[in-house]
Amino acid sequence: MASRFGRPFPRLTAALALALALALGGCGSSEDGAGSSDDGGADAAGGGIVDRVEPLEGPAPEPVLPTTVTSADGEEVTVEAVEKVVPLTGSLSELVFGLGLGDRVVARDVSATFEQAAELPVVTRGHDVSAEGVLSLRPDLVLAESTTGPDEALDQIRAAGVPLVVVDAAHELADVERRITAVAEVLGVPEAGAALAERTAERMDAVRAELPTEGDRPRVAFLYLRGGASVYLLGGAESGAVSLIEAAGGVDAGSESGLDKDFTPITSEALAAAAPDVILVMTKGLASVGGVDGLVEIPGIAQTPAGMERRVASVDDGVLLNYGPRTDQVLASLAEQIHAEGSAP
Repeated sequence: MASRFGRPFPRLTAALALALALALGGCGSSEDGAGSSDDGGADAAGGGIVDRVEPLEGPAPEPVLPTTVTSADGEEVTVEAVEKVVPLTGSLSELVFGLGLGDRVVARDVSATFEQAAELPVVTRGHDVSAEGVLSLRPDLVLAESTTGPDEALDQIRAAGVPLVVVDAAHELADVERRITAVAEVLGVPEAGAALAERTAERMDAVRAELPTEGDRPRVAFLYLRGGASVYLLGGAESGAVSLIEAAGGVDAGSESGLDKDFTPITSEALAAAAPDVILVMTKGLASVGGVDGLVEIPGIAQTPAGMERRVASVDDGVLLNYGPRTDQVLASLAEQIHAEGSAP
């Protein structure tokens, strides 16, 4: 896409992104975590994932400033202070908190639903950045992703003289270390970044070591659902979930069936070709269609092996594709769910 569009996953095609944006604009943002009753609550993460970001042990690191970095959009940015930081995605918020600098975060995006961020003011409308909301907080630094938008809002923030650094969005597990390192460099805490990257890698390796090594690998279809907006999408090779599914010991059914892009509207034919043993969904998406009972009513779902066995794995919207400090928990939860025997209730 030519323009950045803030959203809960980065790989929607332009037409589908526009359709989703218009639909969500009419139905509110509760399905994506903004203003919902469980926003930041104890059980919001779901799937056995702790709804807190664990900072590095010991005293918080002391930033060494100024730092000068090249933003992902090509701008050279000098950061002279990080007392008031505004990360514009949930994933970036997790990285800042994981580095031990969470007390410097003064606002959040709607997708930052973990416990420590729950009481922070929201500076996005739906998933679009409010430049006025950001600037009202007089931040020292704004962190954005290559999927954050609209462009006009980011331009307005920069025009006001606020350092704004864009970090490349995450698409796979291999991006975790890169993103931790990039954010740590911007904040002037490279040693903390190395420590967090090492801790995260060790924890993911520990999860992989416990995965089953025998038996068939289940075919897992990643579905993006927003029942209130009538948005039902099947993930393909660029959905952002492929490496996670594979690391959990599964096969991405969408990409294996020949879907080489990000998402495609769900059809009976596409589902038949994917033939998933397990369906992976975000928790709010599953709730939006009425749970598993409503999910199997979507045309084509009940005829898949997953639908017949009611095998559904769900992970919270605010953490599934974040690729950050809690990704080891996501991986463990997903692995447990896709390898579990039996049916969903």
